[in-house]
Amino acid sequence: MRLIRLTLTDFRNYAALTWRPHAAISVFTGSNGTGKTNLLEAVSLLVPGRGLRGARTADLARIGGAGGWAVAGRFETADGAHDIGTGTTPEGPVDRRVFRLDGAAPRSQAEIAARIAAVWLTPQMDRLFQEGLSGRRRFLDRLVWALEPGHAREMAAHDTAMGNRNRLLAEGRHDRAWLAGLEDAIARHAVAATAARMALVARLNAALAGGVAGAFPAAQAGLLCPIADRLNDEPALRVEDWLRAALEANRARDAAAHSSALGAHRTDLALADAATGLPAALASTGQQKALLIGVILGHATLIAETRGFPPLLLLDEPVVHLDPHRRSALFGALVALKAQTLITGTDAETFAPLGAEAEMLRTGEGTLRGGLDEA
Repeated sequence: MRLIRLTLTDFRNYAALTWRPHAAISVFTGSNGTGKTNLLEAVSLLVPGRGLRGARTADLARIGGAGGWAVAGRFETADGAHDIGTGTTPEGPVDRRVFRLDGAAPRSQAEIAARIAAVWLTPQMDRLFQEGLSGRRRFLDRLVWALEPGHAREMAAHDTAMGNRNRLLAEGRHDRAWLAGLEDAIARHAVAATAARMALVARLNAALAGGVAGAFPAAQAGLLCPIADRLNDEPALRVEDWLRAALEANRARDAAAHSSALGAHRTDLALADAATGLPAALASTGQQKALLIGVILGHATLIAETRGFPPLLLLDEPVVHLDPHRRSALFGALVALKAQTLITGTDAETFAPLGAEAEMLRTGEGTLRGGLDEA
């Protein structure tokens, strides 16, 4: 799988840009605020989810532009070329984002996830284990649906049913049949989603224990989740029955709290150094960065083995907090993995060891110098 063309229209600081990568590794350098991360974000929006920044759709349009925005990518895959696009429509609201797959609306985002995959690392993820569980859960789910595209559909169905249940409870509309139907859907999708997360964690731990992280510390991942705890000991149907009954019993509590205490949205990801047992939450910033890079490399290897192609790697300022040894190890791992990689940094000299393996591009004033296609 290769991104062979990226087109931006009124996206962030880019009025119009068409870029064709010319190497497996593309390095974007430039001063802060010149649009390096915007390019990675654009690519991240071509897979399911809200992209590497988690930004609101209405905030993605260029200031001074027409109000809408669009990102499009052409990908070479094992079954031919595919055009994937996302953005707002001229006739639609600025806060509504749509997808296009080969010129038509896909039946679901899972159709897109089945064709391409991307994983990313951003400076904001340096705080992943100091902040709330929602960021860790989104990180976990991105890892899952890169391997299991149907996971995005399970989570979307779960979250829709959960949102409808919360709204009914908040409005005091205690229609037992309606609530029971929503709770049945929540239980089914929550158990399916949790089983997929558990499978990912097991496979990732095995891969990392096998040394795929190279010079980076092997992490040990785990789920903090009562649904996962039960699935370790009971069949899925019995766990669905338990969750369905628990949701019914907790209606009054959930109505008062305006949220549900049980469901797939409450899963947390735990990560520790497999060798020392040190939890990521207690590790230094440099140790956390090394653990996360190891996870990303291990996950990319899993995708390559499972799906037949490595994912796009989007690495925003990855060498910050890395000592020279680990910086060299990262460059070596990227070359060995043979994944298409987009990487940012402020100093081009930092990436000189990549040599001919990388194309060097410089951002500024809404353009790219080097590799820019004016057509």
